[in-house]
Amino acid sequence: MRLFDQRPFDLAVILVYLAGVTWFGARFRQSRNSLKDYFLGGRSAPWWAIALSIVSAETSTLTIIGTPPLAYKGSFVFLQVVFGYLLARIVISALFLPRYFEGQLLTAYALMERRFGPRVRKVTAGIFLITRALAEGVRVFAISIVISIILHTGGMASIFLIICLTLFYTFEGGMTAVIWTDVIQMIMYVLGAAASFFILAGKIPGGLPHVWQTASAAGKLQVFDFHWSWTYPYTFWAGLIGGCFLTTASHGTDQLVVQRLLSAKNERQSRLALLSSWAVIFVQFTLFLTIGVMLWVLRDGKPIVGPEDQLYPAFIWDSLPVGVAGLAMAAILAAAMANLSAALNSLASATVVDFYQPLTGGRYSPEHYLRISRFSTIFWGAVLAAIAAVASQWGSVLESGLSIASVTLGILLGVFLLGILTHRPGERAAITGVVAGAAVMLFVKLETKIPFTWWVLIGSSVTFGTGYMASFVLNDRNSRNRKAAV
Repeated sequence: MRLFDQRPFDLAVILVYLAGVTWFGARFRQSRNSLKDYFLGGRSAPWWAIALSIVSAETSTLTIIGTPPLAYKGSFVFLQVVFGYLLARIVISALFLPRYFEGQLLTAYALMERRFGPRVRKVTAGIFLITRALAEGVRVFAISIVISIILHTGGMASIFLIICLTLFYTFEGGMTAVIWTDVIQMIMYVLGAAASFFILAGKIPGGLPHVWQTASAAGKLQVFDFHWSWTYPYTFWAGLIGGCFLTTASHGTDQLVVQRLLSAKNERQSRLALLSSWAVIFVQFTLFLTIGVMLWVLRDGKPIVGPEDQLYPAFIWDSLPVGVAGLAMAAILAAAMANLSAALNSLASATVVDFYQPLTGGRYSPEHYLRISRFSTIFWGAVLAAIAAVASQWGSVLESGLSIASVTLGILLGVFLLGILTHRPGERAAITGVVAGAAVMLFVKLETKIPFTWWVLIGSSVTFGTGYMASFVLNDRNSRNRKAAV
């Protein structure tokens, strides 16, 4: 209890925020009367709110506590990956969004059934469930680091607290609660990062000019690295090409983001939300990398002692003024809750819409499926808690989260591109491509030193190429009466 006596105002700020955002999200319960309402918010959210929600999906706690150490130990070269994010958004706008808005789809994987058949829909939805659960488990562990610093609680107690609070409003309000709490939470963590930036600048003798001079002399302001490497993750080519493939997969095939895109009123607003979100993402990554460099200058370049992911949250809690520290910590919690609520809702949507509803033949009432959706949200909350409990053994939370997603996102992207860009391959060819992609990606992860920035490119190329060639070997033509991909 000694910690509560030392920081009562900071803790009050955090507790008021947690209570307030939970209450705000739960207020949307009465407007959720169908699966479309619960999982897509009735397609009534404005584009700018969806854009900020997309940013919240990308800017998780992994970004906030994992990005500053990258710059502390290195430079700004991580920004090269962000340039790939922009290229990916253009690709998604041109190839994926028109297909998604051709029908009243609730999940990305319904498109795969229209193109290939129900088995491919289940395979792709299953890959999403496994990938998202593992990646989100890492993110839950990341926020437990922050809570442990604040409350000196054990890992499991911290995990339980954040999941229970987020479960409550996600269970009640569905996607509408997710989007609008995302907006509030994004504002919170931007304010927290901005406060950290200005206070850091004030703590460093000589201020920002000294930071730039010292960092520049040490080569820490480098953004571009044009040399070619299959083993170093942050080169221009790995960032542009690998980042493009990674984001095309995560934003074009992962239900976590696709669900937000489908929540727009129409395709034009969905495209506007997607493209405008990149500018915010670029500014945010630049800000967090800058904070990392400023911490390096403040600490005279001393090596990080202890877990590197505690560098930024420990600075906030130990060095910022009373009240500001509470605001900044609440901001990190905001990012965690925003991402966790979206993950819970997207996991529940894929479970119910892609598995349970087809299994039951859609013969039950909307109220029944809505009730199952809410309980599915609770189930996935328990799964994420279990994964988070063992995620501490997986290394850097930022790179762990990205690498987990990169293993299977390439497989998803490959089969989606097979469906969108080709006419010939049928269901058996698509599944053959998925199996080949999975085998190659396991080999790449376990037996090579190729960094995660290349994994999606490799996985998607193998899945697409094998699936297309298999359509000739297996004589598997898309003879079903399905809507053509192009």
